[in-house]
Amino acid sequence: QVQLVESGGGLVEPGGSLRLSCAASGFTFSRYTMSWYRQAPGKERELLADITSGGSTYYADSVKGRFSISRDNAKNTVYLQMNTLNPEDTAVYYCSARNDAYGRNYWGQGTQVTVSS
Repeated sequence: QVQLVESGGGLVEPGGSLRLSCAASGFTFSRYTMSWYRQAPGKERELLADITSGGSTYYADSVKGRFSISRDNAKNTVYLQMNTLNPEDTAVYYCSARNDAYGRNYWGQGTQVTVSS
């Protein structure tokens, strides 16, 4: 059974940091591109960052220089380090696993991040 379980969300003050984790199981993690998305109320889901099986990374302009994605294939876990958070970063954050060759795309249930004083 495929599972993606996000954790690490919560309430943080502007300027603060959070580290999100996404623990994967039920598939060959190392062969998948892992991504972080977010969705704020009334807005479309937005791709923030991804990391390929080979370790190449992509960042959306909105988070470049503030967020960092990494993966630990030994722990089947992908991380999103978020620094210098601002209220516009408030959203539900989701992780995703994708393998185009297999035609597979999996999603986690999301974790809430709220940036507020």
